[in-house]
Amino acid sequence: MNVESSGERKIVQIGHVSGVHGIRGWVKIFSLTEPREAIFEYQPWLLGEAFKKVCIRQGKKHGKHLIALLEEVDDREQAEGLVKQPISVYRDQFPVLPDDEFYWTDLAGLAVRLEDGTELGTVESMLATGANDVMVVRGEKERLIPFVPGQYVKQVNLDGGYVIVDWDPEF
Repeated sequence: MNVESSGERKIVQIGHVSGVHGIRGWVKIFSLTEPREAIFEYQPWLLGEAFKKVCIRQGKKHGKHLIALLEEVDDREQAEGLVKQPISVYRDQFPVLPDDEFYWTDLAGLAVRLEDGTELGTVESMLATGANDVMVVRGEKERLIPFVPGQYVKQVNLDGGYVIVDWDPEF
């Protein structure tokens, strides 16, 4: 999820318009949310690089795709103009999580260090591997560190801007 800021409110990309559906203005949606359908729970969407506020008239699963009908989009031609546009929302629209859970967007940019204070780099992004999430840490070299609390991830301090890990610095 890409992150921008708008004044004091953080903006997070949660998907993009991937195509059109039919002739009445419906668009196909690629969602970065989990579950995918959760993208419809966030209103308004901030569409495109200009972050134009757009409300969803309808959104639903259609076969293996997600489709949406947006306000002010009434035909296929208008819908085609939205293809490849990023869909973003304000970060403060996200539900509050328990203390031991984190949104990926909040982890990006945190400093990663060992328990002895050795700096490994910063969290560049996160990967879903199926077994567990993985932090992509960029420092003097790139490291892929499993995000497994208790085993590899010893502490996450969002306010302090860091993650403490138990990891071999040579790996």
